[in-house]
Amino acid sequence: MSERTIKFGLVGIGGIGQHHVNYLRSMEHVALVAVCDTDKGKADATAKDCGAAAYYDAIDMLDRGGLDVVIIAVPHYDHPTIAIEAFKRGIHVLCEKPIAVHVNAAKAMIEAHEAAKARKPDLQFAIMFQERTLPYYAKLKAIMESGMLGKLSRATWIHTKWFRSQAYYDSGGWRATWAGEGGGILTNQCPHTLDMYQWLFGLPATISGHAHIGKYHDIEVEDEVTAYFEHASGMIGHLIVTTAELPGTNRMEIVGDLGKLVLENNKLLYYKYPQSMLKFSQETDQRFAEWEIVPEEIAVDTNVPNGHHVVTERLVQRLLGNRVDLIAEGPEGLGSLTLANGIMLSSFKQRPVPVPIDGDAFQAELAERIRTSSYVKKAVQQPDANQDMSASFGTTK
Repeated sequence: MSERTIKFGLVGIGGIGQHHVNYLRSMEHVALVAVCDTDKGKADATAKDCGAAAYYDAIDMLDRGGLDVVIIAVPHYDHPTIAIEAFKRGIHVLCEKPIAVHVNAAKAMIEAHEAAKARKPDLQFAIMFQERTLPYYAKLKAIMESGMLGKLSRATWIHTKWFRSQAYYDSGGWRATWAGEGGGILTNQCPHTLDMYQWLFGLPATISGHAHIGKYHDIEVEDEVTAYFEHASGMIGHLIVTTAELPGTNRMEIVGDLGKLVLENNKLLYYKYPQSMLKFSQETDQRFAEWEIVPEEIAVDTNVPNGHHVVTERLVQRLLGNRVDLIAEGPEGLGSLTLANGIMLSSFKQRPVPVPIDGDAFQAELAERIRTSSYVKKAVQQPDANQDMSASFGTTK
């Protein structure tokens, strides 16, 4: 094993940033050498606690920090700016989700990475889609790749385990605003859900979205969304998400010609059809029919390592010269963002939109909402710096 140490810098020491600090400390071949936050007190305290240098400006840290890798954990609008500056300096990037607020900015990041690779071919760009490592989702991916279900006809995902209180939205002046965050549940809570959908099923050909703005909270962005996807293969998809339900639901149904999968409450059930569903429909002389199928529970090893540290460890191993796949290459972040922007653009326009979406049209809609916003936060409650963020991470439960 290489004795090389990978020098990390972290931009943004909010809740998720502190989570990065915590697990980086225990990783082999890793040294957190620099931390950066515009809150000088926070940067100084974190730097002292973990033996790193403190910075208050991201560009200054990129220039003077001696970094191999920068983790970007700042508000979403700043992801592209910092990533592009890092690429210019030959610094590897691990970006928190979402890759950007709109697809035009994401494409600029991807183009900057490709341009920088002309000078440094091994320059890495990873994105923090740690939910791909969760055992049940990883199992679903393997099943989708196996073709076990045959031709897919429907995927329906009700994912309302994203409860957020008004106190959560009041915990930052940038939260749940067009100018500060660029959106609501689709931009903040659901990039992982949207990534998982496109990871399993690919991008649809057409998106129809219905987004409700501030329906349950005093915010100016969406907190409830229903979307309908049409795929070129003929498969349809449904997505229902909200931050207002308690207790929430996380249920996915995947229907194919040869079987059906249902994932809910950490149980993956497989309904194996006695024959092709579509062929039966065409050839049977029965006008009505019902298959009595006892589902089989598919075993899933839940003890495999998963989470943020696994994503980071893959990047570290690649930088040490080992031939490993990243959990998610940076450009893959464009898929979930296409879904998020497409849903909102469809809702804004009140019509279906084709994929690839019109990035200029979405950016113009977003800019207009920022320009005309009259929303004023009534209070900003500072969160506890030591708050456990694990409750905010997605699960399959």
